[in-house]
Order: sequence, then structure tokens, then C-alpha cells
Amino acid sequence: MNIPVPLRFKGAPGSPYTRKMLALLRYRKIPYELLIGNHTEETTLPSPKVSLLPTFYLPNDGGELEAVVDSTPLIRRFEAAFGERSVIPSDPAMAFINYLIEDYGDEWLTKAMFHFRWYYEPDIEMAGKILPRWQSLNASDEDLLQMDKFIRERQISRLYVVGSNDITAPVIEDSYLRFLKIMDTIIEKQTFVMGSRPGSADFAFYAQLTQLAKFDPTPAAICLREAPRVYAWTDVVDDLSGLAVEDDGFLTRDEARLTLGDLLAEIGRVYVPALLANAQALQSGDDTMETEIDGRAWTQPAFPYQGKCLQWIRGEYNALASEDRASVDAILAGSGCEDLFED
Repeated sequence: MNIPVPLRFKGAPGSPYTRKMLALLRYRKIPYELLIGNHTEETTLPSPKVSLLPTFYLPNDGGELEAVVDSTPLIRRFEAAFGERSVIPSDPAMAFINYLIEDYGDEWLTKAMFHFRWYYEPDIEMAGKILPRWQSLNASDEDLLQMDKFIRERQISRLYVVGSNDITAPVIEDSYLRFLKIMDTIIEKQTFVMGSRPGSADFAFYAQLTQLAKFDPTPAAICLREAPRVYAWTDVVDDLSGLAVEDDGFLTRDEARLTLGDLLAEIGRVYVPALLANAQALQSGDDTMETEIDGRAWTQPAFPYQGKCLQWIRGEYNALASEDRASVDAILAGSGCEDLFED
């Protein structure tokens, strides 16, 4: 189905998924109109079932406008509608690897983003001052103080939802540091995670880094100190509209084995056990998932959406032809990611 342009969507600078889609649309040269805001304003636009940012306003099968959220399926929908400058490798095995890495960026790295922002006082102060002003530049100082107080209290009280607490903080922070060093090594060799051209996984990483590396003081200082190349990469990926794209610019299967091993091992080290423990908790009807990640205890509320993430990853894997699945198995071998597909 054709999608009219410019694409209209609502988002905010402090929303990593808004930034993900903005950068991707710029790279793909798809015209858009960004409506800065959230879902509290009066509007004639349709409301999403879940109030998330970004929210795109797209025609449904009947031609009526509907509110659509969730960046990963939106990216695939836009792949079908707009042919140029794809962010999904044509090789099915590499498309799966890209999908898995994108999911790690969206669902694990965001734990670091939320943790740093609402765990450390300088970051809380920064977010409390700026997030309300991103919502409303014209609000009075009195109203902004109330918004600041409300946002701080709500978000700090929700740290437990992503598993952030005094016990898990070292797991999250150590994983962030390893990620930065792995990214630094990758982009020194090939510019993007998925090769000489970006995949959707690159935009997932960029999204979280717009906050971790460029906004929140504590993780930004870590990035600048430990991986200045990644700090600079985040600025570059912001607008890739002028990037010349090579048809064969995505990694081959053999190149992926050589280049992505450390990244896939990191995913297997932290994200895979979280996904599996969450799925077990949901299956057992438990409200809380308890497991061990990187040798340390991890507890957080069971999260139905990440249960769906695991189902979708397995669905993508099972949809592969046997030869392609064998290639994926070879790329993932020894990383810990293969545990996702064991019975």
C-alpha cells in the first residue's frame, strides 16, 4: 500500500526512538513532518492504543488515518513502501543478524539510558530542567517547576521497571562501557555496524547514544573519555542524507563472523539471559523475573513486551530457509545468542 509523503509523526528530542526514526528518514531521503510534543495536547489526530513516541499517522487498509507506534515494524513497513537506500540487508541471514542487533539496541541499551538519567543526581538535574522545556518552550517558570517535580518523581519511581537498582547498577554500567569499546573497534574498521552503509541496527544504537553520549552528563562523560570515536559517530549518523551508498555495502556472512563476534558475545552475555528469564517468568505467571546476568543477581518486573520481542526474534529465525539458518548458527556460534533457539 502506498504511503503518502511527507510522513507526519509526533515525537520529542529526548525520545531515543524519535531520534532513531528521524535519522533513518533523513538517510533514506523520505520526506517528513515532525510534530514536537506528546499525547497530552488537544489534537484532531488519532490517538495510539499506547501513548508512545514517536507516533506516526498513516493510512490503514480503509484509507483512514491511524496512529502507529513501534519503530522496528515501522521501519519494515517503510522498506516495502520506499525502495531507495534500504536499511535491511538483502541477504536473509544478514537481515536476521541486523534484526537481532537492532533489538538489543532498542531493548537493552535503553536500560542504560534510563538508568543513568534517573540514577545519578547530575543527570536527574539535567533531565528535570530540559525535558519539560522540550515539551513546552512557552510554559511559565512556575509551570516548569511543577513539570520538573512531576517528571523526576515519576521516572525515578520507575527505575525498578528496567531493573535499575543498587545491585544491578554495576551490570548495566559495565555493559555500557564494554559496548562503547566494542563500537569503537567496529567503526574504526568499517564506519557502521552493518558495513560501509548503515542498517537499522545502526540507527537503534544511534538512538540510545543521542541520549547516553550526547545529553545525559554521566554516560556522556564516560563516552567522551573512553570512546571519543563513538561520541563523534553519533553526530555523523544524525544526518546521513549525503552518504553515497554502495549496493554491496552490507557485511557478508564471512565478514560478520570476523567483525561482529565481540558485539554478539556482549548480546549473549547480558541481553539473552534477560530475555530468557523474562519469558520464563511470563510463562509461569510470575510478576517478577529473577536471574543472574554477568555473574550478578538481576531482578525486575516481568515485561510482556519483551516477551513479544523474544517471540518475534524466534519468528524471524524460524522463517529462514535451512541454509540461511545454518549460516546464522555459524555466525552466532559461541556467542551465547544461540541459547535463544534451544528447546
